[in-house]
Amino acid sequence: MRDAVLALDVVLGDGRRIRTGRTTAKGVTGYDLTSLFVGSEGTLGVVVEATVRLTPRPAGTQTVTATFATVTDAADTVSAILLAGLTPSTLELLDRVTLMAIDTAQGTSLGADGGAFLLVQTDGIGAESEMNMVRDILRTRAIRVESAADELKAEQLLQVRRLALPSIERLGRVLIEDIAVPRTRLSQAVDGIAEISRRTGVQIFTFAHAGDGNLHPIVLTDVAPTDPLPESVQAAIGDVFALALRLGGTLTGEHGVGILKRPWLSDELGDVGLGVQRSLKTVFDPAGILNPGKAI
Repeated sequence: MRDAVLALDVVLGDGRRIRTGRTTAKGVTGYDLTSLFVGSEGTLGVVVEATVRLTPRPAGTQTVTATFATVTDAADTVSAILLAGLTPSTLELLDRVTLMAIDTAQGTSLGADGGAFLLVQTDGIGAESEMNMVRDILRTRAIRVESAADELKAEQLLQVRRLALPSIERLGRVLIEDIAVPRTRLSQAVDGIAEISRRTGVQIFTFAHAGDGNLHPIVLTDVAPTDPLPESVQAAIGDVFALALRLGGTLTGEHGVGILKRPWLSDELGDVGLGVQRSLKTVFDPAGILNPGKAI
């Protein structure tokens, strides 16, 4: 979204109103305050108007799914696709425990077929030729590859990914975590999360926007939303964050920082970096009234 937002009209914490950005295709006058506000989650100002860039619908779309023996095989295949110079518009990965949750909720048998599921889409004028190259890679590594012959079949394949979170939520309270790692280290991240789950006994379901190296470890707990998290769950979450940073990644790829991740901010940003960000917050919101206690 940051790339799509061209300009903003924002009300600051002290009531002043500021216009940022431009409506031209290019522009570099002053600091890039537009991007700063887009990522600030309401801590720097209240957006009252936004100008966004529109992109045309893709000229064509190709959809394929693949089943793998292990989630490591699937993650390594994602790396192979990217190293081949291919740029699918969608690369979504589901691990086996996520597949089993879908099976339980929907009456499917995805988990019985293998240990991981990969959804791949290409789009644009070269969608078909690019997908042919993707299929060549998939067929050398996957247990099964399934292609969508039409839009109806493509929608059925996409539905598997969409069912992941609702199916897990039927099992109890979930904590939807979000980390990102360098794409070359995706396999290590997936394996590391599985090891944390085994070691702590905390059930963790993993699906990923694999093309971005963005993983969503979904932590399951049976405590009520109003009750504090068990120490074992907190420890498992902390281990996931530590894993991401150890692999050269980040605490969050897209969700941002609320309350839970604040204690780990200095581990990623450093004390100086965190201090600078808090100083920026004071400039835009001197009274500290905008989304207090969040983000930084």
